[in-house]
Amino acid sequence: MSKLKPLLSKRLGFFSFAVILFWLKTYLVYQIEFELGVTGLMQEFILLINPIATTVLLFSFALYFTKPKKAYGALFVVYFLTSVLLYANVLYYREFSDFLTITTMLGAGKVSNGIGASAFALLRPQDLLYWADFLGLLYVAFSKKNGITLDKRPMMKRYAVAMTTLGVTLFAGNLALAESDRPQLLLRTFDRNYIVKYLGINFFTAFDGYQTAQSNQIKASADESDMDTVLNYVNEHYGEPNSEMFGIAEDRNVIYIHLESFQQFLIDYQLEDENGELHEVTPFINSLFDNEDSYSFENFFHQVGQGKTADSEMILENSLYGSPQGGAFTQYGSTNTFQSASQILRSEADYTSAMFHGNVGSFWNRDDTYKSMGIDYFFDDEYYTFTEENRLEYGMKDKVFFQESIQYLEQLPQPFYSKFITVSNHFPYPLDEPNVNFPAATTGDNTIDNYFVTAHYLDEAVEEFFNYLKESGLYDNSIIVLYGDHYGISNARNKSLAPLLGENPEEWTGYDDSMMQRVPAIYHIPGTGKGQISETYSAQIDMLPTLLHLLGIDTKDYVLMGTDMFSPEHDQTVAFRNGDIVTPKYTVDGSVIYDTKTGEEILEPSQEVLSEVETLKEQISMQLSTSDSILQSDLLRFYTPEGLLEDDVADYSYMNQLERLQKLNEQLGEDSTSLYHLNGNESTVPLYKTNAPELAPESEDGLSEEPADTPDTEETIAE
Repeated sequence: MSKLKPLLSKRLGFFSFAVILFWLKTYLVYQIEFELGVTGLMQEFILLINPIATTVLLFSFALYFTKPKKAYGALFVVYFLTSVLLYANVLYYREFSDFLTITTMLGAGKVSNGIGASAFALLRPQDLLYWADFLGLLYVAFSKKNGITLDKRPMMKRYAVAMTTLGVTLFAGNLALAESDRPQLLLRTFDRNYIVKYLGINFFTAFDGYQTAQSNQIKASADESDMDTVLNYVNEHYGEPNSEMFGIAEDRNVIYIHLESFQQFLIDYQLEDENGELHEVTPFINSLFDNEDSYSFENFFHQVGQGKTADSEMILENSLYGSPQGGAFTQYGSTNTFQSASQILRSEADYTSAMFHGNVGSFWNRDDTYKSMGIDYFFDDEYYTFTEENRLEYGMKDKVFFQESIQYLEQLPQPFYSKFITVSNHFPYPLDEPNVNFPAATTGDNTIDNYFVTAHYLDEAVEEFFNYLKESGLYDNSIIVLYGDHYGISNARNKSLAPLLGENPEEWTGYDDSMMQRVPAIYHIPGTGKGQISETYSAQIDMLPTLLHLLGIDTKDYVLMGTDMFSPEHDQTVAFRNGDIVTPKYTVDGSVIYDTKTGEEILEPSQEVLSEVETLKEQISMQLSTSDSILQSDLLRFYTPEGLLEDDVADYSYMNQLERLQKLNEQLGEDSTSLYHLNGNESTVPLYKTNAPELAPESEDGLSEEPADTPDTEETIAE
């Protein structure tokens, strides 16, 4: 340390010390936290040096201050802010396996409610290392014990200019090396990993800001002629309905059940406890998947990006993808024109629409987005009674949520289009002891271990809701669609999960990660008796055209990116938001090609294989870019299909909705179609049976009595 004192006592020496500290910290984060797919010595070298250029460039800002206090102060401010950006990306990557975009940061206020516990669950012991450098820098600068004095001499501006120039020069060299290894790096649209790997996290943030500004300009410059390309794509991509399936659910109520973080591997999965006993995780949903009235898809994939749950809603409601960066709800939900499921069903068949979610209405900007999508009613946390016992960080526990929703559901005019968004099976998968009746796994990773516990709780909640639908009479006149919104176990944890799936973690590949993106899709249509489990490859983008055709509504005139999963012309190419692909023949993970049937990597693909894959990439690139252009340029404002009722957002209000529904049913009198009216103007809430301990009646001594038993799965399905 004594040899360093003279160097650190000079401003350029202290500046250089700060640059080296931050460079080393960034490289450490790259190695520990991010999976950047580095291969070969060249990429390793680029990864090592890429933090240097932007660090020198940013820190040189402090050298432009001639007065010592302001100069050192500016350096600490820049050091702190860049550390915050780096650490925020660490936390974000642990959950999303992705990097923070400007849009995500700007929309943080829309998604910040109730995420404290999740953020806390993302913390790791090594996080202390990511702040030790900053604290060490403060110690070096201000501790009187180390014998270092701050340089009080004025700094000539040419030194600051020299450092800035050095930063620019280093970056130019970095970019040249990156381009030599990955040509047209900055023209790649769908993969942020490459930019961070080659040019660093600071550059990625700046570049993303530039792209965001550009996208805002795109919307301003769009005109009606831009719809021609979209309509041509939609017409060519349209799939004729399956004549045997078209209209089999006509005029039925639509009930979507959003299975939070629910992956396909849970279907029929049995968890072995420490005593060797097997426990079926989701027996009721399993029974639905295999039921004679269910049309289920075992090769169905989620397609969400950074918006996760909100992205899945964007896809289901509009057959449009979420944004390549950030969340589409927060970027476009307040201002864009849509052709949503709610608007189409109201226009074609006079449906009433309602969304149920026991969380704050502003979360992911739902309160504004739902209005833009023409959704009549939105029952958010304002309509539910919260206690310490029934609340989770993302909303109300599922069993209580379903039970409290019935008072609103029974007032809706039929036919209705509805969605119930569950939250209990949400990362980090917490559940209090009174609700736990399933063993946790024993991998040592709490996220994986508890995932099975909360998934079982969700299964019981769904069963209770189905029992009510049957008791109330809604069941026979509804189509009930269950779907997983996105993965529950991230790719970063898949190797820890692998042994539970009978797989070797050392042999886990990108193919396995792709297959883990499968989620359930179940169209349950009571009374049909012709259900089947389909091997067809499909994804969330296909759900809206499939639903509309089942309801007897042709989608030919609507702007939808997906195709009916029952159609003989259904496109089985699954596009992920990052540009990866799955088809029945090939699975493409980055630059690696796998045989989908065998899961084996095609190590030396023939020219024929490469040509086929290139064609697939062009197809999904066209689909993704077409969808993005619709959202980014708000193109649907230029096209209204014949018969589609146009909406005015000002006409929608989510205040006093129960009173409004009750008043509407009173005005309709005998013409009312609500369940409440059809039940002789008596509530069906007493028909709802739950074993939720939060709703158990209290005994005379003030203690909770044992909750009512939930009927066995086999008995329920047999009814």
